[in-house]
Amino acid sequence: MAGKNQTPTDALDSIPAMPDRDSVSMDGDDAAGGSERRLTRGAAVVKSYLGHLGSDPGVYRMISADGEPLYVGKAHNLKRRVTTYSRPERLPIRLQRMVAETATMEFVTCANEVEALLLENNLIKRLMPRYNVLLRDDKTFPDILIRGDHPYPQIVKHRGARDVKGDYFGPFASAGSVNRTLNVLQRAFLLRNCSDGVFRGRSRPCLQYQIKRCSAPCVGYISETDYAATVEQAKAFLSGRSQEVKDALATGMQKASESLDFEQAAKLRDRLRAMAQVQSSQDINIEGVGDADVVALEQRGGQSCIQVFFYRGGRNNGNRAYFPSHDKQMEAGTVLAGFLGQFYENRPPPKDVIVNLAPAQMDLLVEALSVKAGRRVALAVPQRGGRRKAVEHAAENAREALDRRLAESSSQRRLLASLAELAGLDAPPERVEVYDNSHISGRQAIGGMIVAGPEGFTKGQYRKFNIRGEATTAASAPVGLSDAAAPYVPSGGDDYAMTREVIQRRFARALKEDPERTSGVWPDLVILDGGKGQLSAALEALEELGLADEVPVMAVAKGPEREAGRERVILPGTEEPILLPPRDPVLYFIQRLRDEAHRFAIGSHRKRRAKEQAANPLDEIPGIGAKRKKALMLYFGSAKGVSRASIADLEKVDGISNAVARKIFGHFHPTG
Repeated sequence: MAGKNQTPTDALDSIPAMPDRDSVSMDGDDAAGGSERRLTRGAAVVKSYLGHLGSDPGVYRMISADGEPLYVGKAHNLKRRVTTYSRPERLPIRLQRMVAETATMEFVTCANEVEALLLENNLIKRLMPRYNVLLRDDKTFPDILIRGDHPYPQIVKHRGARDVKGDYFGPFASAGSVNRTLNVLQRAFLLRNCSDGVFRGRSRPCLQYQIKRCSAPCVGYISETDYAATVEQAKAFLSGRSQEVKDALATGMQKASESLDFEQAAKLRDRLRAMAQVQSSQDINIEGVGDADVVALEQRGGQSCIQVFFYRGGRNNGNRAYFPSHDKQMEAGTVLAGFLGQFYENRPPPKDVIVNLAPAQMDLLVEALSVKAGRRVALAVPQRGGRRKAVEHAAENAREALDRRLAESSSQRRLLASLAELAGLDAPPERVEVYDNSHISGRQAIGGMIVAGPEGFTKGQYRKFNIRGEATTAASAPVGLSDAAAPYVPSGGDDYAMTREVIQRRFARALKEDPERTSGVWPDLVILDGGKGQLSAALEALEELGLADEVPVMAVAKGPEREAGRERVILPGTEEPILLPPRDPVLYFIQRLRDEAHRFAIGSHRKRRAKEQAANPLDEIPGIGAKRKKALMLYFGSAKGVSRASIADLEKVDGISNAVARKIFGHFHPTG
C-alpha cells in the first residue's frame, strides 16, 4: 500500500496491486451464467479485498479482465466505501454493471480526503475510465503576457506553463478572443509585439509603427521611462482598472489640447477609442464579478452541457461549452463536481467560481481547489445581484448549446437509422468504422480508420495503420473479383492487400483484447472506401478470423466518372451496386463519412512521408552521433555525398577513424 505521507503526484506511479485472490474463481463461461453470474462474481472480487483494507482515506480503481480501468473513486474511509460495492442488490443498475465487469481492484491511501480528491481527478484525466464523468476537452487556454525580462517589454499571446518572467492576464476562451484583444491593446498602448532578435536588428521603424500599433522603441522614438508608463497603463487596464486609465488619458488629452498640441491630443483620442472598442465587446464592469469563472450546467435527454465564462478584472474573456460524458442517470450535482475537479486539475482556479447549482461535496471541493491554487478559492451559488445575472446568462447559453447538440444528435440518429435500413441492420448502428488507404505507388502506405456514432465523429477513437509491406507484394487480385469497374493494379501498391491487412490487424487485436465484446469498441457497421475488390479483401480477412457473418461490411465506390453524387453502395452477396438518388440525405451522410476517412488517411500519409523525407540516412549508422554527422555533412555537403565517398575520403574528415570510415562505407555499400 502507498504510504500516508505520499503526495498525489508521487502516488501515480506507485499504485500497488492487492494480494492474489485464491478464494475467488475467475473461470467459467460468462455467457452460460448470464448477467447474474457476472454480478455475483464481481461482488466476490470486491469482497476479497475487504480484509486488506483499513479505514484510511484514499483512492480505489476498479479494473476489467482485460486491464481496462472502469472507475476511479475516492473515499474518506476506503473499507466502508468498497463494502458498498460488495452488496450489489443495493446498487443502482449503472453500478451493478460496473461491478459485474470488475476483475481486480487497486488502491492508494492518502493523508486526507482532499489529497484523495486531487489524486482521483488526476487519475480520471489520465485513465479516462468509462464509468466516471469524463471531460474529454483538455486543451489549455491562451493568456496575454507582458514580458518582464526586457527594458522595453513585449506583449504577446502565451499558451502553456507560465514559466516566462512577466505578467499574465487570462485565461481567454479562444485564440481568436486573445488576438482581437491584442490588436486593440496595441492600438491603445502602442506596445511592441516583435521578438527580441527583431528588436535588436532594427535600424528604422517597421510597419507596426506606420499603422500606429507600436511606438517604435527599437529606434528610440520613445524613452524607456515613457514606455514603462504605457506598460503600467496596459497592466492596469488588463487588471480591471480601466476607468483609472481612461481618466488619465482624458486628462492628458485635455491638457494637450489646451497647449495647442493637437497631434498629441489626437493620439490620446485614438487610444481612448481603442479602449472603448475592447470594452464594448466584453461586457465590462459586471457588478460583483471581478476575477471569476461563471459555470452553469443544464441537463436534458440524459446529456449535460456546461458553459464556462471567464471574467478577469470584470471583463468577459469569452466562453466555452463542454459536453462531459457520463451515465444518463447521474445527478446534476455529481456531474458538476466531477467536471470542476477535472477542469481545474491542470489549470489554476480564479478567486471565485460561480455556479448555478451546488456541486456534490461542495465543501470538500472548495478545500481541494484552494489547495490546488495555493490560496483561498470561493465557490458560490448566487441568489441575487450582478453575480446571479451572470450565472443566468451562462445557463441560458448552456440551454441553447444543449438544444443545438440534441437537434444535431437527433438528425444524426435519423441518418444512422436510414443507413441501417440500407445496410440491412436490425437496429441503427452505435459505432460505424470507415476505412481508407493512402499511399504513393505503395510507398509510405497508411491505412486510416475513423469512427462515427450518434454524437458525430469520435476523433479519440481514430486509428492509423502503418502498412508493414507484405500487403504490397501480392501478385493477384482477391478471389472472386471480376468487376471491370474495380481494376486490379499489380504494380506500385496492392490496395486490396492493404485493405486485407488493415482489417485483419484491427479485428485480430479486437478478438485478443475483447473477445466477449463488452467494451463497446466493436463496430456495428464497417464501411470501406472502394469497390468490390476492397470489399472482397475485407471479407476474406474477416473469414480467416471467423467473423465473416458477425461484422456487417459495405463498400462505397466512386461513380462511373468518379464524380461526387454518383457513388455506388456495394453490399456483400449482391450482384448490382446500389445507386442512391442524387439528393438523398443518406448519400450525403455516406459522402461525409467517406470524406472524413479520406482526410484522415491522406493526412496521416503526408505526415509519415514528411517524416521519412526529413530523416537523415546517417542516423541509421551505429556510432555516428551528432558531432560526427555534422562533420560529415560539412565536409561532403549532403548525405548523398557521404554515400558516394570512398573509405580514403571518409578518413579525411575530423573524428572519422579507419574503422568508422569502413562502417560508414559498408552501410552504403553492403555488398562491397
